Amino acid sequence: MSTATPIEHLAPLLAAQKAARLAEGAVGAGVRRARIQRVIDMLVKYRDPICEAAHADFGNRSRTITLMFDVLGSLGSLKAARDDFEPWMKAQKRKGAIPFNWFGARGVVEYHPKGVVGIMGTWNYPVFTLLAPLAYVLAAGNRAILKPSELTPRIAEVMATAVREFFKPVEIVVVTGGAELGQAFAAQPFDHLVLTGGTSVGKAVMRAAADNLTPLTLELGGKSPVIVSRSADLAMTAERVMIAKGAGSGQVCVNADVVYVPKEHVDTLIGLMKQSFERLYPGSYENNPDWVTIINERHCARVDSYVSEAAARGARVETFGGPYRGPQQKRLPLRLVIDPPRDTAIMQNEIFGPAMVVLPYERLDDVIADINGRPRPLALYYFGKDKAEERKVLDHTISGGVCINELLMHAALTDAPFGGIGASGMGHYHGREGFLEFSHARTIYRAGWWDPRRAFGMLPPLTQKTERMMEKAVKP
Repeated sequence: MSTATPIEHLAPLLAAQKAARLAEGAVGAGVRRARIQRVIDMLVKYRDPICEAAHADFGNRSRTITLMFDVLGSLGSLKAARDDFEPWMKAQKRKGAIPFNWFGARGVVEYHPKGVVGIMGTWNYPVFTLLAPLAYVLAAGNRAILKPSELTPRIAEVMATAVREFFKPVEIVVVTGGAELGQAFAAQPFDHLVLTGGTSVGKAVMRAAADNLTPLTLELGGKSPVIVSRSADLAMTAERVMIAKGAGSGQVCVNADVVYVPKEHVDTLIGLMKQSFERLYPGSYENNPDWVTIINERHCARVDSYVSEAAARGARVETFGGPYRGPQQKRLPLRLVIDPPRDTAIMQNEIFGPAMVVLPYERLDDVIADINGRPRPLALYYFGKDKAEERKVLDHTISGGVCINELLMHAALTDAPFGGIGASGMGHYHGREGFLEFSHARTIYRAGWWDPRRAFGMLPPLTQKTERMMEKAVKP
């Protein structure tokens, strides 16, 4: 393992990047594109060490899963940013109130780099949560300091080595270390700070950033709901929910936590989910190579306690993936908890693991009210064919993103903003919105060849004529 970055090194690293950014001046499109391309080349070269490190950090994470989500997912964002950003750089003409846009006066908005951006990744997709935002940080002309999660130390070491090979520390640098370093990192006077993580961590980072008034992009999470309509194709719904819930064994910020099902369809849907799960993950959860282990024993115990408490309180539990014999080498089966008491931990906290709540319902209005009574989720999912009902759900709920008859895939739209709202986060990356997130929109007013204010009596000494003119202009 590489030695953790001393906390006292953070300030000099940041100061050096800020100085280099100011000395650089304007950051042209060619420089931005070349930096993004270097990240792409780095990721392609280091894909094997990344896959090996991910497997070692998790205990079991197949090469295919790491390639699919961390490597190819990151490449998708990087290539989209590389190919699309240049038109976003163009200054935009803006209008002023009459007479300030007369006689040659002009207003424009230019998009300038903010400076140095700190990016704090998470452990579930440790490469993607660093490099997907980095794509738009670089497209906007910034420099960056990356802090990988301490729960994936081998990935952190690989990323530090890779970045060192492809970038000077004044361009991009990786710092490694535990929670203490993370706290100090969030307290640095970055020009912008990006965090992917849980809500409690988001609050702590926001408090730390407040002392420097550092602008934030927080991609958090929450209890993302699935609404199954009476008009839904239940077989398709079951399969797609299981595909999503199986991703990372449920360790995905936009995964389904709660599934609302018409009460008369609950048993049918659960049966179909079981069939789909067994096709996707045959055999036992203890030895299926595609079933990712939980990141550590603490998270394993946390998810297990959620289910155990609900079962002890009378909730029905359905287990997929073989007989449950307790946590086995950081492995848990997928368990569905049906209609648990509302005050149980599984109903209050984001699950972030292989468990899911199923709630029977009679009226859609009750489902909407229940969702709106909770913190706003990062994602919301609707399955059904009833367009009027679909529109009602969209118009009467608020979430970071939405999928219709699918899960997770909105996060794969590299040309569309991705982010949360309220308790699920703030700000966006991906697409033009990501570029704008990491740019400073700077208004520039260029005066015309003649100043009309004197002619209109708008300069002292002011007269009654000026007041009458102002009063005449006040109208709807």
